[in-house]
Amino acid sequence: MTDLTHFDEDGASRMVNVGEKAVTRRLAVAKGRVRMQPETRDRIQRRGFEKGDVLEVARLAGIMAAKRTSDWIPLCHPLALESVEIDFRFPDDREIVEIAASVQVEAKTGVEMEALTAVSAASLTIYDMCKAIDRSMTIEEIALLEKAGGRSGHFVREPRDKDAPS
Repeated sequence: MTDLTHFDEDGASRMVNVGEKAVTRRLAVAKGRVRMQPETRDRIQRRGFEKGDVLEVARLAGIMAAKRTSDWIPLCHPLALESVEIDFRFPDDREIVEIAASVQVEAKTGVEMEALTAVSAASLTIYDMCKAIDRSMTIEEIALLEKAGGRSGHFVREPRDKDAPS
């Protein structure tokens, strides 16, 4: 098992020193989903909320959160992100809205946390904007799907079962 890099030999937390690492193209893709009543999803899909377009507000929240990840996660390095894309999908299951985030940068450290933060913030925003009509919503299956670049190489999540995000 690999040592946890955010702790020193005495167990004290630390920000990883990336000073000697090479700058490489970094990519991370994360996905999650919000489960809700079918009527709530239908309203989101047809943009039927007086507050505005739920998905566009969630997209902006995800982008903004990715850019501020180091403010949320104490040991993350601040990064000047080059690209953050947030996409939404409506699968056959009428209770689900899927959220995917793709983040890219050329840097000494990866953007996995930025992609995961983007999905989290977009999911929370969907919940916030729809909670008046559906407090039973759940945020589920937030996971890293892919990361590329850096010393550890390319990672692609293998699907675990039919319900896992892919």
